[in-house]
Amino acid sequence: MPIEGFDYKGFAASMAEQAKELVPKDLQDREKEYIVKTLGNFTLLAGEALYNDTQLNLTPEQAVFITQIIAEWSFHKSIDLIHSGILPQYWDSIMQKIAFTIFEVAKQAVIRKIPQDQLLQAVEHHVIKVYKSSIEELEKKGIIDEEIKNRAESQSNIDAMAKQAQEEQMRQKQAAAEQAEKNLEEAEKRRAEKRKQRSIEKQKASMPQGITNKQMKLMTLALVLKILSQDKVTTILNKFDSNDSLAISQYMNMADLESHIDGDLISGCLKEMKDFLPVKRKLTKENVLGDLLRIYRSTPREKIEKIVKNERPLVKRFLAQAYDGEYSDLPLRVAGIVAQYVEDSI
Repeated sequence: MPIEGFDYKGFAASMAEQAKELVPKDLQDREKEYIVKTLGNFTLLAGEALYNDTQLNLTPEQAVFITQIIAEWSFHKSIDLIHSGILPQYWDSIMQKIAFTIFEVAKQAVIRKIPQDQLLQAVEHHVIKVYKSSIEELEKKGIIDEEIKNRAESQSNIDAMAKQAQEEQMRQKQAAAEQAEKNLEEAEKRRAEKRKQRSIEKQKASMPQGITNKQMKLMTLALVLKILSQDKVTTILNKFDSNDSLAISQYMNMADLESHIDGDLISGCLKEMKDFLPVKRKLTKENVLGDLLRIYRSTPREKIEKIVKNERPLVKRFLAQAYDGEYSDLPLRVAGIVAQYVEDSI
């Protein structure tokens, strides 16, 4: 009884249509047609043979699997032949040997219930063997020379496509990492802007009546200068214009200066001034890990995990590995932003 549910004609047509989208763009139209036609014919013949074989008792899934293997290898080896330099009149005989070999090896492997990975390895081994022996036979007959033989044997479209897929995957990962870095930078800018705005609003709300923001900063600076030596004070005051320098000197001479300024306002002004001071700290893996380990020692892990629960998996993985003192493959600039974000969020 034929395999119920196995539409080999529809499957062969579907594989041929897919092949049209995958053929290399650099090939000529007749070469593209050959690839699609060869794949379609071998897939149809193999499917029909399996469908009508009442002794095999294959399931529709097994029949599709065998037929698909033939379609895929027909695609890759026909491309290899085209790139080899061998004349077109010799392609069919080689492809027929390859298709027959795949059909028999795959069919027997399925019957014997060999694991799928071993089946695929066996098919690949025999395909390469038949392809190589066919090329060597052409050389022995004087149809091709050694140069074409070597070129033909070096062709491997299946490896080329695998490499291309791997490179594309790497490009996607890199693009994702760059996008993550950009998102983190934009998020950090927004957080910094919010922190600055909150600080300004707090200062405005707490500022004593009649004292401007500039006066508050001059008073704060006067508090700092009161603990410095006279030489340093003079050097600093000389950098201000005469009006500001005079105001700072007057504030320094106020015995109760501290009582005119709220403690939180002093801290805010000092922090704001600090933000404008140049601070050079080299961004290294060691510094980033050190900052995170310092945070980890004083903050429960559950709290940090809650902070980053909505972040990307690569950020979570980076923070998890940092607990063990390990640095993952996160770009260093992104790692620095992540560490600062965690510290600011605690």
